[in-house]
Amino acid sequence: MAKQQAAWENAGFVLRSARREDAEAYYRQNYCPLDPEIARLTGCRPEFSHDEVTGFFLACLEDESRYDFLILDPAGNIIGESVLNEIDPVLRSANFRIAIFHSEACGRGIGSWAIRQTCGFGFDTLGLHRISLDVFAFNRRALRAYRKAGFRQEGVLRDAVLDGGRYADDILMAMLEQDWQAMQGRPPAAEHGKI
Repeated sequence: MAKQQAAWENAGFVLRSARREDAEAYYRQNYCPLDPEIARLTGCRPEFSHDEVTGFFLACLEDESRYDFLILDPAGNIIGESVLNEIDPVLRSANFRIAIFHSEACGRGIGSWAIRQTCGFGFDTLGLHRISLDVFAFNRRALRAYRKAGFRQEGVLRDAVLDGGRYADDILMAMLEQDWQAMQGRPPAAEHGKI
């Protein structure tokens, strides 16, 4: 069964479903090289090979338990991604993650907009009940964006990650469908899902 496709636009920026033909640009525009600050904030390695990135990208498109959206700047360059993964149709839950791959694109509201659109797709289109995430305590900008979008802190994994040789916490957050509906000024959704 084919996944639903989606696209949104805001001030020239586009958030849309990832496509097979995006694999090369995704690698070239974001991993050659990967911004060291982005690697730090997301906890990933500083370098990946072409085959690692494009192979993973293409495998994600085939994975029925996830939706991958790309963030494009007004010139059409891929500058980030917003993802719902680990989708569980029985629990109606998913994990969320987002990355803006270029430090100069951060702090401009692009990420907050992409979070809202992706969560809206999860709750309103897929019929999810819960979307969860984890974020490093030192990623203050992301914490603010998640709280603003309606995510609530549920726990802390103390000293779970390293940041420059020092331990740091990993914060667990989630948003439920009733939280999302309240943020949209709507009555709570029915108890059955769409997945």
